[in-house]
Amino acid sequence: MAGARRPGRNFLFVPGPTNVPDRILRAMHVPMEDHRSPDFPKLTIPLFEDMKKSFQTKEGQVIIFPSSGTGAWESALTNTRSPGDKLLAPRFGQFSHLWIELARRHGLDVVVQEEEWGAGADPDRIEEALRADKNHEIKGILVVHNETATGVTSDVAAVRRAMDAAGHPALLYVDGVSSIGSIDFRFDEWGVDLAIAGSQKGMMLPAGLGIVCASPKALAQMDAAQCTRAYFNLADHFKANAGGYFPYTPALPLLYGLRESLAMMFEEGLENIFARHHTLASGTRAAVDAWGLSLCAKAPQWQSDTVSAIMVPEGFNGADVIDRAYRRYNLALGAGLSEVAGKLFRIGHLGDLNELMLLGAIAGAEMSMRDVGIEVEPGSGVAAAQEYFRNAMGAAEQRLAAE
Repeated sequence: MAGARRPGRNFLFVPGPTNVPDRILRAMHVPMEDHRSPDFPKLTIPLFEDMKKSFQTKEGQVIIFPSSGTGAWESALTNTRSPGDKLLAPRFGQFSHLWIELARRHGLDVVVQEEEWGAGADPDRIEEALRADKNHEIKGILVVHNETATGVTSDVAAVRRAMDAAGHPALLYVDGVSSIGSIDFRFDEWGVDLAIAGSQKGMMLPAGLGIVCASPKALAQMDAAQCTRAYFNLADHFKANAGGYFPYTPALPLLYGLRESLAMMFEEGLENIFARHHTLASGTRAAVDAWGLSLCAKAPQWQSDTVSAIMVPEGFNGADVIDRAYRRYNLALGAGLSEVAGKLFRIGHLGDLNELMLLGAIAGAEMSMRDVGIEVEPGSGVAAAQEYFRNAMGAAEQRLAAE
């Protein structure tokens, strides 16, 4: 009946925003308080330190903005670059494209390395370009660690090795919005100079916090940077953050939510979080194989552990699968964007998620595909994922028993 209430929870399986756990919802349900009171730093100073653990850094400095990840993009660039500076950026999806366009709006000269959508950053091409840059005109490399539009994860460590092999001093800028807190990210070990995260994915929060982690090398370039900045000026934050405050009104409930999010992450353990996401992703990939379909990711090396972009057969529109899933089954799936619009649908499997929850999404996707005429065998994807999860969990139990 039109307009009738839809019982049960909406199944949110886009690659962000992700499900917000009840613990975090309760933690955010706080009265407003004076963000300049003597007690406020008891909340904030531990947050700045604990966020460093999620980036796996001791050297980096974390800044938390009331913004989306796009604001963190802008801050990372404007605080370290000047108009006319040259950057090198692989483009292999919608979000790498948008970061490039943002940089260009700030007057930066971006040299784009076009990669096939379904692949990621090519360290060999990056090294070649840097070796050819004898005068070190390239000031930074922009890499999206996890491209949610195509379900592709790039090898950031390999990019750093390429930069080092070329002996090039460029800064390494990394978008970790859909990877940090879900996929292994090693800021110090990989020699990242500026990394960007958002609150609405692995951090399990609503959108509204843009997070930057900056290396000492990056911060040393701030004084010479001439890009216009005001709201996103890191110097203002460093001055206020030292005492536990912000240069303007912070997003107070989100900060309380972040404190609870980090507590939950540390209780589970980062290594366990990364392993869980790999298991969830592998089960989804088993379902895709059972359906006889393919991922947008062109090879296993590119496959993301936070989102699977599933190609629909020729003659079908991924948007129809998404529409059917939402209207009939109250299931939210991710859409194809830009060059892959209509060619795929996406299952996000990140954040506060377990195997049974994901099986519901796989079942809903399977029913929706059949509804629009895609011939997948009923129950095939669900059964394949079930068996993968059973075996993976059994193996994990055996490891624990052996320890």
